[in-house]
Amino acid sequence: MTAIKTTSRTSSYKPGLAWFAALGAAWVFAVVTLGAFTTSIHAGMAFPDWPLSNGSINPEGWLTEIDKFAEHSHRLFGTVMGLLAITLVVWLQVREGRGWLRSLGWAALFIVIIQGILGGKRVLLDSLAVPGFEMSLGQMLRIPHGILAQVYVCVLFAIAAGLSRPWIEGAPEGTAPTPLKIRRLAVVCTLLVFVQLIVAAVMRHNNAGLAIPTFPLTPAGGLIPQEWDFRVAIHFTHRVLAAVLTVALAWLAVSLWRSPDVGRGFKRAAGLIVALLALQIFLGAMAVWTIRGPYYTTAHVIGGVSIFAVVFTVAWWSYRDAIIRRETTAAPTTA
Repeated sequence: MTAIKTTSRTSSYKPGLAWFAALGAAWVFAVVTLGAFTTSIHAGMAFPDWPLSNGSINPEGWLTEIDKFAEHSHRLFGTVMGLLAITLVVWLQVREGRGWLRSLGWAALFIVIIQGILGGKRVLLDSLAVPGFEMSLGQMLRIPHGILAQVYVCVLFAIAAGLSRPWIEGAPEGTAPTPLKIRRLAVVCTLLVFVQLIVAAVMRHNNAGLAIPTFPLTPAGGLIPQEWDFRVAIHFTHRVLAAVLTVALAWLAVSLWRSPDVGRGFKRAAGLIVALLALQIFLGAMAVWTIRGPYYTTAHVIGGVSIFAVVFTVAWWSYRDAIIRRETTAAPTTA
C-alpha cells in the first residue's frame, strides 16, 4: 500500500512544480510590497474588521481611496499567497521524493497560517492597550508579522532553489565544493541581514524612522546623537548595522568574484548584491530626506527583503553539495 502511494514521488526535475515554486517566491514580494506601503501610509486600520473588509470582499471605495486600496489589496494578495502555499505543499507531497523539500513545504504553509492569524489579530486587537507601552497589542503584532514575512521569503527561495534544474542536474560529481570560507561568510552575512531586518521592523513600527531626522550626520553635525531615548537608540542601531553590513556584503561579493572555485551564478549574485546594497543606501537616505516619503520608504523595505533573499540564496546554494551528499547517504534501500 505504501509503495502505491509513493511511486509517483521522484527527485528528478519537474518543470511545472519548479515554475510554480518560483511563482510563489515572486508573489511574496507583491504581498510584502503592499504590506510595506500600507504601513508607510498608516493604512493598517483602513478597515476595522477581519477577515472581510467592512463586511465585504469588495468593499466600497477600495479602488478609489488609497488607504483602502493598500490594505484591501494586501489582504487579497495574502489570500492568494495562502492558496499558492496550499497548492505547493500538496504538489510536493504527491510528486517530490526528497523529504526535506516536503518538510519545507509544510513549513511554508504553517508560516502563511500564522501570518494570517497575526494580520487578523493586528486589526482585531488594535484597541487593546498594553500597560506601560504606547502601542496597543494589535500594533505590537505588526512587528512579528513583518519579521515572519522575511523568514517566509527564505523558505520559499529554499524550495524554489531545490526544485530548479541547476540544483538537480547541475555541477557534476567531482566538482569542487564551495570553499568553506565563503560558506561561512555567506551564513554570517545572512544572519547580519536578518538582525538588521528585525531592528528595522522594530524601528518602523515604533515610528522611529525619523528619530534622527538628518542623514548622514545628526542634526548637531556629528555621527553620534547627543540626546537619547528608545527611538533614537533603535534608529542609531539601524544605521550602525547598515555600516557593518556594507563592509560584510562587500567582503562577500569580492570573495565570490575572486574565488576560482565558484561558478558564474555566484559571481552574478555578487554583482547583484553590490547593486542592491548601493540602491538600498540611496533609498534609506531618501526616506529620511523626504521625511519618510511612502514610495521611498516602501522601496527601502523591499530593498532590504531583496538583499536578504539574494544573500540567503547564496548561503543556501553554497551548501548544495553537502545537502545532496546527505540525500544520497539517507536514500532508502527498500521500496
